[in-house]
Amino acid sequence: LYPNALAAAPEGLWIGQQKVTGQVARDWHVAMPADRDEAAWQVDWNSGKLLRTVMTHCRNTSGMAWGDNDVWMAANDAPYGIFQVDLTGRELSHRQIPLSLDGHGGGCHGLQWDNGKLWIAALRLGGVLRVDPVTWAPEALIPVASQEKPRLHDITIDANGDLWVVTGTNARSYAEARPGLNKYDGKTGRLAMTVDFEPNSCDPHGLAFTNEIGR
Repeated sequence: LYPNALAAAPEGLWIGQQKVTGQVARDWHVAMPADRDEAAWQVDWNSGKLLRTVMTHCRNTSGMAWGDNDVWMAANDAPYGIFQVDLTGRELSHRQIPLSLDGHGGGCHGLQWDNGKLWIAALRLGGVLRVDPVTWAPEALIPVASQEKPRLHDITIDANGDLWVVTGTNARSYAEARPGLNKYDGKTGRLAMTVDFEPNSCDPHGLAFTNEIGR
């Protein structure tokens, strides 16, 4: 129904589709889609022309990445987890966010591929988790969520290797929202800078640096 994820690739911009969940359908009084599968669209950087459509079993997509010639889609609704799909639409893996006791990885609000590693904005963990995309072993966790701003929503990495994470409050309106941005040192994981956006200015969602692809 609307886009809710972006990923930069040299060949074009990837856009992740998000359809309504059962809860959203009830809240908005709209019908649930008969087909719950969500698409990853690739469009031309300059013209916006649709280049490719890849279908996935992701649900309530809230973040995506392009890495190792595959599309990585983050599900924020059951069955949750991270879907790895190749350019033919073949599902290569579906795995839960690590470090849970019961195997339920929880929701995700962003993905980023960097130097062969996958970074996950993990809601259950309240931080950004780096995993090995092959073994799925967790390697590092940067805490982000705070009492003041418990929400995190997407991550990007700049040319220096520093991490930027969107933050926000659990508000139900723009007027109540207090969105912001945190910068973390890519070598130590320490908080380096906090930016507070103007109240009522935006909803905290995604971000990206164009230099991720050398543009």
